[in-house]
Amino acid sequence: MTDVTVLGGGIIGMTAAIRLQQRGARVTVVCAADTLETVSAVAAAVWYPTHTDPEPRVQRWVERSYAEFLRQAEAGVPGVLLRRTRMLVRAALPWWAPPDATISAHELRFTAPLTEMDLYLPWLRDRIVSSGGRFVRRHVEDPSELLGQSTVVVNATGLAATDPDVYPVRGQLVLVANPGLDESVRDEDNPAGITYVHPRRHDTVLGGTFEPHRTGLEADPRERAAIIDRCTAVVPQLRGARVLGDRVGLRPARRGGPRVEAVDSPQGRIVYAYGHGGAGMTMSWGCADDVADLVLG
Repeated sequence: MTDVTVLGGGIIGMTAAIRLQQRGARVTVVCAADTLETVSAVAAAVWYPTHTDPEPRVQRWVERSYAEFLRQAEAGVPGVLLRRTRMLVRAALPWWAPPDATISAHELRFTAPLTEMDLYLPWLRDRIVSSGGRFVRRHVEDPSELLGQSTVVVNATGLAATDPDVYPVRGQLVLVANPGLDESVRDEDNPAGITYVHPRRHDTVLGGTFEPHRTGLEADPRERAAIIDRCTAVVPQLRGARVLGDRVGLRPARRGGPRVEAVDSPQGRIVYAYGHGGAGMTMSWGCADDVADLVLG
């Protein structure tokens, strides 16, 4: 049995850990913070390949992840929802359009999986533990430190990766009470700023911002007001909705796209899996398949 240490407790690290367990590996997840303290926990977590390029591996990841989330929604996995989505487009069908997508009158309509991370991340963790995995709270400067304990280390540390091409992209969103919505709405190219409305079971996510190289984690009241104004303009039912709070996170983006590759040394193999930007949930399960191939192939 292969011993693997996964470094990082966000959605990329934990989906990789599950795929590795499914293929017979013995897995330990090492993370500096609790899974609900990662950037994955504050994400809108809606399947949408935002700010990604249509390269073959990315297309494979988003398609496989889409299929997996559909299966999980049907199976009743905690926190996984499907939402009808209406998106304003100004051209043809995008490269990532799912099988049920249609376009008319400059509106793309499709079904999008959504994950409520306060439920979904604990479910991932519980699944890893119930399959014999361990979680260790520890700060690790250099992943190679862990090669003495495992033959392979998966580095899924996001912004903590020591890679000059990795940079933060700040995102702010607003949570409001759900006034009875069950359809998501997106306007990615709104001149006033990215606009999305994602209703969940007990609240609605309004967004948002996409600010490369900005690092502040304090919510900006002016941004909050602008987000609410943009979202209310496209979904008037939101007018007067009670504001529940703000969420701010730093997405781990990378020049050249996500790094998913294996590097061997005399001490063992390190598989790198980071730099997914704002599409970590969208690429997670497909990327996890490739990580498992690199670890066990």
